[in-house]
Amino acid sequence: MKALLDTNIIIHREANKIVSQDIGILYRWLDRGQYTKCIHSATLEEVTKNPNKETVNLFLVKLKSYEVIEIPSPLQEKVQDVSKHFDTTDNDKIDTILLNEVYVERVDILITEDKKVHHKALELGIQDKVFTIDSFLEKTFAEHPELVDYKVLNVQKLKFGKINLSDTFFDSLKEDYVGFDKWFLKKYDEEAYITINSNNGMLLSFLYLKVEDENENYLNVYPILPPKRRLKVGTFKVISNGFRLGERFIKIIFDNALKNRVQEIYVTIYDKRPEQRRLIELLVQWGFSLWGKKGEELVYVRDFSPKSDLNNLKACFPYISKNKSIYIVPIYPEYHTELLPDSILNTESPEEFIEDFPHRNCINKVYVSRAMAPYPVAGDILVFYRTGGYYKSVVTTIGEVIETKFDFRSEDDFILYCRKKSVYPEQSLREMWRYSRRKPFVVNFLYTYSFPHRINMEKLIDIGVLLGINDAPRGFKPITKEQFETILKETKSDESFIID
Repeated sequence: MKALLDTNIIIHREANKIVSQDIGILYRWLDRGQYTKCIHSATLEEVTKNPNKETVNLFLVKLKSYEVIEIPSPLQEKVQDVSKHFDTTDNDKIDTILLNEVYVERVDILITEDKKVHHKALELGIQDKVFTIDSFLEKTFAEHPELVDYKVLNVQKLKFGKINLSDTFFDSLKEDYVGFDKWFLKKYDEEAYITINSNNGMLLSFLYLKVEDENENYLNVYPILPPKRRLKVGTFKVISNGFRLGERFIKIIFDNALKNRVQEIYVTIYDKRPEQRRLIELLVQWGFSLWGKKGEELVYVRDFSPKSDLNNLKACFPYISKNKSIYIVPIYPEYHTELLPDSILNTESPEEFIEDFPHRNCINKVYVSRAMAPYPVAGDILVFYRTGGYYKSVVTTIGEVIETKFDFRSEDDFILYCRKKSVYPEQSLREMWRYSRRKPFVVNFLYTYSFPHRINMEKLIDIGVLLGINDAPRGFKPITKEQFETILKETKSDESFIID
């Protein structure tokens, strides 16, 4: 398999100073996946334009470890059409030359962080061969779970004073924010959320949150933010590592916003680096919108007032409406905590869930089923029921349905839809698809809430949610609004996320 790498990835990798840990992670997995790393002559030409000849010569020595695509393939007619529509700069045209090599199948994949390249790949119908660093790693882990011995400790909440400020993770923050070191020391007794790459002990993510009241001064923000109780995302950085840590931290942000009863969430962020642009894209996906600026930083705001919109459930997360259909859904013990890690039971050891996988960290998950009707639709509520018998079966989790999908064009279409969000490895998904002529369907849902107190089958029968032992859910079992309210009461749930 040949992997073509775009110019920026090459430059970041071969620079004298390592500026991006995520590229190091990428190269490790290219090697483990036995990919041949390729560089294009167009990239070499771009590198040689650097006026510093010493730097150029050093690069040329390092680039001998790559397979060079010396002679560009003739631009195909469709590629030329896309180029005319999208390309405005010389760099755009170079990117098209790289895409053309994928289009004619001279290389198997292209890895790039450039959004425009991904748009062009979509137009050419080769979007499944063009990857970001994250999406490539997610693909690799799905296809080769046996290779994943890469361990990321579960999210930790640590005081600043116990976090290594000299970690290279902070170099970009020190560069962007004058006085970052001094600010960090002032926060020594406060807490931040982090994850650590246990292969090398380096930080992979960092999140600092601060609750602000109506008296906070926003004169340095333009337009000025009106008085409100807010959650400020003070510092937020995630290394791209294929485990969807960004989404895991988004859930932490929303959990804190709910707990602290804020009206709004905001974040200030630069738009200078690939990791910052990835975070901005993620924030927008979850309902943040550009408000204005704080100096040179962009200010993104997320309204956190209770609301529901079936056309954009992510923008309303974690709020749900109980005026929808409600179902109890069974999930086997071996899959439960894999898919719903915040719903871990007291009888389970967190140490068994140290290895990180994309499906554990994402908010948006999928449930694969062959159950008979009824079928949930967008906005419906799922109450997950961990099977285990009379005493050990428990309800643990609430999810909200985004869509139920039946119309997969092919096995590969099914795999692509499930890959990032399913608990099943790719081979298991293929076996499920091939098992019978009656194909599985997929419920795409948001992982909304974990019950603080779990009630078992015995209790569910006692409170009238189940009629008896033989009434355990086998598919999507409808329950009434009143039964759902009883479950909320018995599980001692904080109902502030429920509207209507």
